[in-house]
Amino acid sequence: MSAPGSAAVRAVADAVLYEGYLLYPYRASSRKNQSRWQFGVLGPDGAARDGLGEDSEISAQCVIEAGMRASIRLAVRFLHLQRREAQDSAGIPVDELTVGARSWITWDEAVEAEIAFGPMPLSNATQPLILSGSTETEQIPDVEGDPAGRLVRTRLPLTGELSASVESDGPYLRVTVRVRNTGPSAADTRDAIARSFIGAHVIAELEGAQFISLLEPEPAAAAAVSRCAHHRCFPVLAGTPGDRSTLLISPIILYDYPEIAEQSEGALFDSTEIDEILTLRVMTMTDAEKAQARATDPRAAQIIDRCDAMTPESMQQLHGVLRDPHLGEPRLIPEIPDGIDWWDPLADNAVAPESDAVSVNGVRVSRGTRVRLHPSRRADAQDLFFAGQLARVTSVHEDVDGQAHIGVVIENDPAADLHEWYGRYLYFAPDEVEPVNSPEE
Repeated sequence: MSAPGSAAVRAVADAVLYEGYLLYPYRASSRKNQSRWQFGVLGPDGAARDGLGEDSEISAQCVIEAGMRASIRLAVRFLHLQRREAQDSAGIPVDELTVGARSWITWDEAVEAEIAFGPMPLSNATQPLILSGSTETEQIPDVEGDPAGRLVRTRLPLTGELSASVESDGPYLRVTVRVRNTGPSAADTRDAIARSFIGAHVIAELEGAQFISLLEPEPAAAAAVSRCAHHRCFPVLAGTPGDRSTLLISPIILYDYPEIAEQSEGALFDSTEIDEILTLRVMTMTDAEKAQARATDPRAAQIIDRCDAMTPESMQQLHGVLRDPHLGEPRLIPEIPDGIDWWDPLADNAVAPESDAVSVNGVRVSRGTRVRLHPSRRADAQDLFFAGQLARVTSVHEDVDGQAHIGVVIENDPAADLHEWYGRYLYFAPDEVEPVNSPEE
């Protein structure tokens, strides 16, 4: 049985899983790494009430357009805390075990866990989440191959449940997904986190049905979406833009169809820090500090090694790019809904001059379109000097009276780039421009 979610969806889910796992400078001695863990922690029963840990559940509701034979697959993903105790050759616990150039400290690691269900019909169901405890020992030899010490890794058992319930909401179905830690009460804060589901989130995948976006619902579904409730998480569409079969229920609020930046060389875990800045910080660490980070956690060691191996070309890639997640074919200037005044922020937010378009003789004119100018009699004297000139469209606007205005810069103006940089445009009405297709015109 394959688990839901494509590779792209799982890449984002992994980023959610490890966001905040370990913070720069990645050393156990750093105070901010002595108070863990991150997002989406489901503590054992009563932990939040007793001040020992976090709430025991997350829940989210979503709206579905379902067919007659629709089914759903659900995967609960989280980290399971693993205590790593360093011991000397006699089996006595030590704070740090050093062999040659390598060191290991006593530390709380984590292992990935995933429990998948389905495909299941869209109906009420509850499934158990059970992970057994374990103890594993890794022997550490010295340079001669004799025992120098060992690492003992221990995981406590976890128990929980995943429930899904379905109810009608007009022509749609509203599905409630809840993940809850049902384990026994904790003795103290250390015991509470060891018995917690960490970074918990859910990937949901439909067959024969589609999810409705909770951020940008269709007008007909807006009322149903407004009745959805969420607790410590939020569902967003995931995967290929336009595909509404997959939902990521995340403890971190995302936009629909989130992606991992292609410029990123790998996870840095540090709570939305900018990759380039964080990489440069790692490069400034001393050899002793890097050794301490490597001794803290295997994933910290991977970060240090990756940053040490960075080339100038790789660093240049980290500058990244700024993208509009809704960028696509330019849209015509939208009509302001009835009953909304021009000064209302809803009206202002409905337009985007740098991506909106206007139709001129059946041609969509938007930022980047080449036009020839034909100022009319109503133009002022300065505009008449530009008659017949070629220009490049920079923006499309609409005034409070509903009249469209096209901002342009003149192509043969030596200061065109400067004018565009600080937004000093010339403005013409749609009937004063002629779209030009050929570069030679």
